[in-house]
Amino acid sequence: MKSVIDNLEKLIFASRWLQAPLYLGLILAQGVYVYQFMHELFILITKVGTLTEVEVMLIVLGLIDVVMIANLLMMVILGGYETFVSRLNLEGHPDQPEWLSHVNAGVLKVKLAVALISISSIHLLRIFINAPQLETKVIIVQIAIHFTFLISALAIAYTDKIMMQTMALSPKNQH
Repeated sequence: MKSVIDNLEKLIFASRWLQAPLYLGLILAQGVYVYQFMHELFILITKVGTLTEVEVMLIVLGLIDVVMIANLLMMVILGGYETFVSRLNLEGHPDQPEWLSHVNAGVLKVKLAVALISISSIHLLRIFINAPQLETKVIIVQIAIHFTFLISALAIAYTDKIMMQTMALSPKNQH
């Protein structure tokens, strides 16, 4: 019976590799965002002089939005793979992200929540710039969504803080 349980546990542990194709898919999605960025940049450059200040601002905010989503993808790809699949073995690599050396599921959740708030902020700024063309209801919904992200991020960070304090106080962590 012990060998059956040992083999089951090995299989369960090895199943983490089923996530690897998901991270490869996110890398492909990042390629789509690179294309989207270059397309928007091309529009901005080729129409310079014919765009209004508001149109330029909206396109630039769109470029920033694409970059922030790409950053979010990198956090998920690197942090998720490192946390849930396998070590990346980047110690000593000059380009290793500083945050990756101390990433765990809690830190990753907080970083992702902050990134979502940043992306939501850019969307909200685009809404405010374009406010005269939008219904009040749309603006209110966007503000509500943004506040939902804010409250969620605060709740995640607070929960993570409580969990870290609890772990620090647990008998097995006291030597």
